[in-house]
Amino acid sequence: MNSGDTAWVLTATALVLLMTIPGLAFFYGGLVRRKNVLSILMQCFIILCVISLQWMLFGYSLAFGPSFHGIIGNLDWAGLNGVGMAPNPAYAATIPHSVFMIFQAMFAVITPALIIGAYAERVKFSAFLLFTILWSTFVYDPLAHWVWSTGGWLKALGGLDFAGGIVVHVSSGISALILALLLGKRIGYNHKPIRPHNLPFTVMGGALLWFGWFGFNAGSALAADGIAANAFVTTHMATAAAGLTWALIEWWHNGSPTILGAVTGAVAGLVAVTPACGFVNPMNAMFIGIMVAVICYLAVAVIKAKLGYDDSLDAFGVHGVGGTVGTIATGIFAQKSINAAGADGLLFGNVHQLFVQGLMVVVTIVFAVVMTFVIFKVVDAIIGMRVEENNEVMGLDLTQQSEAAYTVIE
Repeated sequence: MNSGDTAWVLTATALVLLMTIPGLAFFYGGLVRRKNVLSILMQCFIILCVISLQWMLFGYSLAFGPSFHGIIGNLDWAGLNGVGMAPNPAYAATIPHSVFMIFQAMFAVITPALIIGAYAERVKFSAFLLFTILWSTFVYDPLAHWVWSTGGWLKALGGLDFAGGIVVHVSSGISALILALLLGKRIGYNHKPIRPHNLPFTVMGGALLWFGWFGFNAGSALAADGIAANAFVTTHMATAAAGLTWALIEWWHNGSPTILGAVTGAVAGLVAVTPACGFVNPMNAMFIGIMVAVICYLAVAVIKAKLGYDDSLDAFGVHGVGGTVGTIATGIFAQKSINAAGADGLLFGNVHQLFVQGLMVVVTIVFAVVMTFVIFKVVDAIIGMRVEENNEVMGLDLTQQSEAAYTVIE
């Protein structure tokens, strides 16, 4: 047991919690209309409550428990049975098993929270709650097992995902797109502008995401060591490059850079460097940031407009696309000289790693599409996913939470 490693991972756990509340909550909350901001805050807050309990009761055991043929964990660790103060050498030999568990819990929390960005402003709270529990159990937990668990079949193939490009971002981003397509557009979409109601909220949320992401990525080293330091530096450089690149593209394309564009670009950079941060050097991380800003800008500002789907807050355009770019880039730029536990990528003579990374992307997309479609249909049949038209027009704050974010005092 190492006290420095334990202290660092506990700190990182708190940083990742900060990413959901208040980071993502304010980032998304500022982007919706005023009548829906509390619904976003409520959804993020309740996800933290519900998925924490799901993780303790059975989610952690399904994701990381003793493997059933590389597909899913068994329930030996349900209720955190056997998950105590002693380390589990299979995952982290220098910190308590319970610390590894609670660190991973924060990843399980934020992943379904990212999907909120696709269905914002039009989903029943009850449907959101049921969908989130089912999605976490039948999509997130198996994927986490495949990629990160001892015995997981994608891990056995040599797939690299340092902090969640596949498990967190591709899974949530692809699921977000499917939900957006199944739910249909918000009332008035394409007929009148639907603008963010509070960009300072979004900037504050984006800044908190950047801050918390150091725990997300550097904490995934599970030790206070050189790999954590490299992940910290590469995370920052990719994010800075992506934020600047998006602003410059927007300046060239639209005549002026915007703070929304800069923050969106930074988040895309954070997403793309997530699978790569522990395997690449800072210069290549910068290239990943530049690359993802260009590709995600095209996805959000060009392709989405042409295809006409209503991904409310660009969960797919940033997380689905960005996670895919980062996962593939890991297969190009990874170096064993950075992390001996990783592999060399295409640029360092290993074309096989690029193939494995591509396979992970394809498998995750197919799995997320099928499972999200099935879960949506089940929830929609039981309680209905979308709010009634008059409730959507009035806003979810009043119709789902019986509250108003802003009170005018005369």
